[in-house]
Amino acid sequence: MPDDLILERQGAVARVRLDRATLHNAFDAALIASLTSALEALGRDADVRVVVLEGAGASFSAGADLNWMRGMAAASEADNREDALALAHLLRTLDELPKPTIARVHGAAFGGGVGLVACCDIAIGVPGAKFGLTESRLGLLPATISPYVIAAIGPRQARRWFATGETFDAQRAVQIGLLHDVVEDDLLDATVDRQIALLLKSGPSAASDAKRLVREVVAATDRDLLDQDNATLIAALRVSPEGQEGLTAFLDKRPAAWTRTDQDSHV
Repeated sequence: MPDDLILERQGAVARVRLDRATLHNAFDAALIASLTSALEALGRDADVRVVVLEGAGASFSAGADLNWMRGMAAASEADNREDALALAHLLRTLDELPKPTIARVHGAAFGGGVGLVACCDIAIGVPGAKFGLTESRLGLLPATISPYVIAAIGPRQARRWFATGETFDAQRAVQIGLLHDVVEDDLLDATVDRQIALLLKSGPSAASDAKRLVREVVAATDRDLLDQDNATLIAALRVSPEGQEGLTAFLDKRPAAWTRTDQDSHV
């Protein structure tokens, strides 16, 4: 594992911790590459059912590393494009990861850090968390993260925060849809653990494919075709081994097999 990441496994749960605490977990090219690689590996790991993304030290992620930004300011437009594409690949990898993801947010989450939060399926923060899409203050825009932030907070909110670059607190983040919940600091881990437990009660394939279903429904333009696709999907799920086990367990008033296994392995 690279020096800028810590990966912890606890049964079916993987915790990925950004580990540049002295720099508030700011991005550089190395962190983008190592986080992308770690997520790709977790996506392929059949034993992983939930991924938690968090930051070491005082912050979740303060955005771009200043030294990295200084270097990119002196680089060519072509080099900047390749650099931005690497970040785009990271964000898409996280957004489409075939595992449910939880962002555990504390401290600062700026720029690309907001993008990571927006890409996660569930985002839990503390009252002291601070957020900002501050690129406009530098004469830039949060272009690479924009598809995910707009999907999380909506176009109207994005127009405000992208243009002003102002910071906002955790309560506002909940209000606009960036966070799902805000809890006191001493309840953050317990709240994340509760979300993990809920995800582990869901069928592994169902929890994994939920985000794909949402993405396809949002993108659909042909309602008749969407109805056909959704009918085909639910029919296939009902007769699948997972669907059969889930339905049988419910009717028999017993826990599904995957719930018993994961409760034993998760602390």
